[in-house]
Amino acid sequence: MKKYRRIFTIVLDSLGIGAMPDSQKYGDVGVNTFLHIWEHQKGLDIPNLQMLGLGNLCGVTKEPTKGYHMALKEASVGKDTMTGHWEMMGLYVTKPFQTFTENGFPEELISELEKRCGRKIVGNKSASGTEILEEYGEHEIATGDMIVYTSADSVLQICGNEKTMGLENLYHYCEIAREMTMKDEWKVGRVIARPYTGSRKGEFKRTANRHDYAVKPYGRTALNVLKEQGYDVISVGKIQDIFCGEGITEAHKSKSSVHGMEQTIEIAARDFQGLCFVNLVDFDALWGHRRNPKGYGKELEAFDRKLGELLSCMREDDLLLVTADHGNDPTYTGTDHTREMVPLLAYSPSMEGSGRLETAENFGVIGYTAADNFEVRMPRDTIGSSLLERFR
Repeated sequence: MKKYRRIFTIVLDSLGIGAMPDSQKYGDVGVNTFLHIWEHQKGLDIPNLQMLGLGNLCGVTKEPTKGYHMALKEASVGKDTMTGHWEMMGLYVTKPFQTFTENGFPEELISELEKRCGRKIVGNKSASGTEILEEYGEHEIATGDMIVYTSADSVLQICGNEKTMGLENLYHYCEIAREMTMKDEWKVGRVIARPYTGSRKGEFKRTANRHDYAVKPYGRTALNVLKEQGYDVISVGKIQDIFCGEGITEAHKSKSSVHGMEQTIEIAARDFQGLCFVNLVDFDALWGHRRNPKGYGKELEAFDRKLGELLSCMREDDLLLVTADHGNDPTYTGTDHTREMVPLLAYSPSMEGSGRLETAENFGVIGYTAADNFEVRMPRDTIGSSLLERFR
């Protein structure tokens, strides 16, 4: 018998809870995204997350909880968005995606991209999206040059003014870049179109017309088999882009993490059978990479308020899973992700038990639990195991 009719899996992008045993190999020592935000802010107003066990899991509180909480280790090589999400759905990634954080992209790649797009490229360095616009936005509008930049992630990003370059041109250039960066030596996880408006410094604003061109998952995942068996697989936020639409039946783009939760609450008011898979990116993009623990803490508090709204409308046969895809300790050096374990908070109104479960060896328990619940066989060569029998 299927235990839950609907499963809501919400990814708090980058909310790590402590260093992985191999984190030193990645240059990450003593990292702990959640704990260090809690300490920096001298506590957080997150009653719903605490009720689900996050405080107990991280050792900052000790109080009665509802549902089950546990830590997940990452089995795959890497500490990026795509690796984390793909592993949740069963894929074991053994080769990390390329990053070009230190020196920008190779001259050979830049020259070929200029030739194929018919525009000179400026930037070509690791930078925040807002800073690169302040530096080059007026120049791009005046000259027609194209802003290309990267970050600590495995990404190639192209900025384009919606009025002077146009969205269709921007998307076309990104499609060219995606084709070029499928070569092993240049392969990045995502090419991202970064449209903006405004005509001068201080007025530039990135718009919600962002589009990610990701590498397709190299194998079939839990999403594929759920869709094939007729279940709904609803994505919110950048899940659609992370999986290149593979296994998705319905997709919703989000303007912010708060908007993503509002969309999730609206979906919860509908009747469906299957999985609602949500990514809330602002924790990572706005606060983690920018090393802003105060902003990260405020974002967690805003999420917690929306979480309360979602909990109030959950049905007896709903299951909520709150997790993360990697760490991004805003108190650590640099701007890169941090190699960390992540939380898994599991709750259903029908649960009678509660408490902490032992640490899992991979993120794949999430996809396997969903597949087991709907009596669907996971694809071959996937990793994970089901937690369904532990949720009593």
